[in-house]
Amino acid sequence: MREYIVIFEPGVASWSAYVPDVPGCVAAAETRTETERLIREALVLHLRAMAADGEPIPEPSGQAQVIAVAV
Repeated sequence: MREYIVIFEPGVASWSAYVPDVPGCVAAAETRTETERLIREALVLHLRAMAADGEPIPEPSGQAQVIAVAV
């Protein structure tokens, strides 16, 4: 099992998500919960399509950390 970093971004009336290691793998919905469900589905479908097309599956390469700062 591979673990990919997913970036979630809130918008004015919706959420979006993307996978930095898998260009073109994106999702958006009204709620973060729905966006998370959709990006999981999108990632599976995207990787399966890449494999079916004979493309190499990208290895997860990133590490993420939330850093709190006082301004």
